[in-house]
Formats: sequence, C-alpha cells, structure tokens
Amino acid sequence: MTEPFEQIVAEHGPTVLRVARAVLGPDDADDAWTETFIAAMRAYPDLPEGSNVEAWLVTIAKRKAIDQHRTRTRNPVPVEVLPVADSAELSATDPDPAERDDELWGALAGLPRKQREAIAYHYVVGMPYAEIATLLGNTESAARRAAADGMKTLRATYARERRDLEQGASS
Repeated sequence: MTEPFEQIVAEHGPTVLRVARAVLGPDDADDAWTETFIAAMRAYPDLPEGSNVEAWLVTIAKRKAIDQHRTRTRNPVPVEVLPVADSAELSATDPDPAERDDELWGALAGLPRKQREAIAYHYVVGMPYAEIATLLGNTESAARRAAADGMKTLRATYARERRDLEQGASS
C-alpha cells in the first residue's frame, strides 16, 4: 500500500465511527473506533494492493464491536437512573442528527444484532448487500431481508417513541 495510514484514518475514520455508533451505540463507539484503527495500523502493511480499504476497516470494526458486546455481557454495570445528556451538549449546529437523538439510538439498540449491523453497513457505509452478507455470514437475500426488517421495526418503534414523547410534552 502506498497511501499513508494517516490518510486512511482521515478518509475512512468518520465512516468507521458511524458504523461503530450504529452497532454499539454512542457510549462504546469511541473505544471500538480506536481499537479498529490500532488493529488496522498493525495489519496495514500486509494489506494486498487494490483491496477495498473501507470494507476491510468495516470488517475490523465489526470484530471490535463483537468484542465490545462480549465484554459488556461479562461486566454488566447496573444503574438505577440512566444518565441524561446535558442540554448544552445538544447543539443545533450538529451535522449528524443521530448524534443527538437518544430515541433513535434507543430504537436502533432494540433491534436484533444482524438487523442493526445490516442497517449500519448498508445505510451508513453504503455497502452492497453482497458484501454485507459476507460480513454477517449469510446470503445476500438474508442481508437484504435483515436490513428491511430492521428498517420496518425502526420506523415503527422510533415513530411510536417520538409520538409518545410529543404527547407527553403536550399534556
């Protein structure tokens, strides 16, 4: 590979972070992003010329996300009250609405893992279903079905949560 690794990070870092956030949620995404690029930096010299770097990084991020899920299940941390983001952190100029929409994150986190990953890989990264099938270990049609089912559930749950929130605010 002739492209400097710093350029790889600059070019694909935001995409990998969006995937990690979609798969893990905003709290664990930063750790997965960091671990992804540390692993990628070590393996980058051996990456064959002409490889799809974005797909390679997403594959590494997926493995790091699985590691995060395993770690989370081994070390649960119960809390009585969920932390609420400070309203000062919620900037109207934030270019990514998903970064400030807790209901969207909640609805996404409620999806089964394969549906959540299929949505992240297809709608965040823009990967074709054939590549998603490889990452998920299933067929192209199964990957397409997982994304469609996930989007259907996401639309229903997210819309319901938004409606409940609006009704709660008006009463």
